[in-house]
Amino acid sequence: MKALEYASGITLPDNRVAVCGDWHGNVGWARMLSRALPALAPDVTTMLHLGDWWMPPAETDEIFAETGITRIYVTNGNHEPWGDITPLLDQHPGAAVRISEIIWLLPRPARLSIGGRRVLSLGGAASVDRQSRIEGRTWWPEEAITDDAVAEAIAGGPADLMLTHESPSGTPVRPVREILRTNPHRFPKAILAESAASRARVGKVWDAVRPELLVHGHLHAPGGGMTEDGRRVASLGRDVQEGNLGFLDMRTLKMATPNMRAIRGLADRWEDGYLERERRAESVARTMDSWAVDGLSPTPDALDDAQKYIDGRRSLDELIDDVRRRHTRPREGEAKNDSGDGR
Repeated sequence: MKALEYASGITLPDNRVAVCGDWHGNVGWARMLSRALPALAPDVTTMLHLGDWWMPPAETDEIFAETGITRIYVTNGNHEPWGDITPLLDQHPGAAVRISEIIWLLPRPARLSIGGRRVLSLGGAASVDRQSRIEGRTWWPEEAITDDAVAEAIAGGPADLMLTHESPSGTPVRPVREILRTNPHRFPKAILAESAASRARVGKVWDAVRPELLVHGHLHAPGGGMTEDGRRVASLGRDVQEGNLGFLDMRTLKMATPNMRAIRGLADRWEDGYLERERRAESVARTMDSWAVDGLSPTPDALDDAQKYIDGRRSLDELIDDVRRRHTRPREGEAKNDSGDGR
């Protein structure tokens, strides 16, 4: 991983953005979303990712190359290669770093302006599965949200939208509260205490900057809720889970989350279209190969027609009709009678 560019004071004009929860490096899931995105939101060019990202940069660029997504801003989570990320962010404190054509890693905290809205990003979280990980290989202490990051985030003043990986303490999201209450994975008390302290740090910032909406990942518990004072919290699901992808209207700060059935259906339709295009391309290639064997070469018009056929803009029947019109003429007895005498 290397830095390609640094940027501070990020300002984006977007009125609508995509927001995603944890991906955990799941290339297949990202590819499926990329196939559904053009149909779901052709106007969206920016994605905000809420951490547990850990995606291969070059492959991610390739995955989203045929979508409208031109930039992905990552609010880092706990399951990230912090051993690579920290040195890059430390070179220019407070600046975002671009590590591929479209991927930007955000510092902690980060301030952005999107569609005229004040956005605060505060990455990091506590790994409740830390005991099963290896320090320096699959876990790094740099995942933790520090007191300095909390103080800096608060000092930056109010925000309209807050992006975090960790949930805030006092969350109004019922599925998150239920997980925290029941501890279904039976994590040790000491680890749970670290998690609670991490949520308290996010909660402290949340209470201070008072965003209209806070969106987070981490708990793999999709849902939403509102506090008594009207602040909303949205918890996004993980990869292959319902509620992993949302589309956020920056004017209203309302978010729509397409269901899994719609995402899979659109991805399958894309796959069908891709396979059909490949079949057409193979057919054209075979035809032109046969021409070459006969010492023939296609005209510019023929090449243009072939590309239109491959792209699905013209059918084979339409091309045959064109050839017939261009290169044939009615037989003598079928010529149109233009004499006007009806005979």
